[in-house]
Amino acid sequence: MNNIHLLAISGSLRAHSSNTETLRALTLLAPPEVTITPFDGLAALPHFNPDHDVEGMALPEAVQSLRAQIEAADGIVISSPEYAHGVPGSLKNALDWLVSATEVIGKPVALVNPSPRSTHAQVSLAETLRTMSMALVSEIPFVVPLVNRAVTAGAIADDGDLAAPLSDCIDAMVVAVARYRDSLASAMIGSGAVSESPLGSS
Repeated sequence: MNNIHLLAISGSLRAHSSNTETLRALTLLAPPEVTITPFDGLAALPHFNPDHDVEGMALPEAVQSLRAQIEAADGIVISSPEYAHGVPGSLKNALDWLVSATEVIGKPVALVNPSPRSTHAQVSLAETLRTMSMALVSEIPFVVPLVNRAVTAGAIADDGDLAAPLSDCIDAMVVAVARYRDSLASAMIGSGAVSESPLGSS
């Protein structure tokens, strides 16, 4: 398989939140053929306004950057905290800017949850992603049990119990990306965008 590029989005704006450190650990655990890039533009996104998300209108620069990174990625991994039983506003704002984006349709996405007791936001987030026509690689988040444990990326990656669900996440994304690429190739052939080679024909 060709190299895989994943975009990791932390729903927390804290510099060293458990969600961000968990995604950094995911990067440390990735095999050479998988590149994981953190998205660092969450705080720069303007408040979503449908009046500014109209066909033919130039999007805000930060939104253009988000969509470009989504388009360039083979899949997305999201780790979100839970605030008052909900998804934090900064992450929901980013998703709102993507609702009308064709770049997300069918794209594999995985949820990583470092707080086993936080379940409400995960359910809400999964429903939002399904509504956006993204392809959840698992209906259940990959849970990394960080309760009362060290939360640095290195400590997570070095702990077998904590690293295991992250490795499972990477494995699931590799499989999902392969299927996603196959579906894109089939769609191109079906639309006539790719012609069959004449070699060997009589």
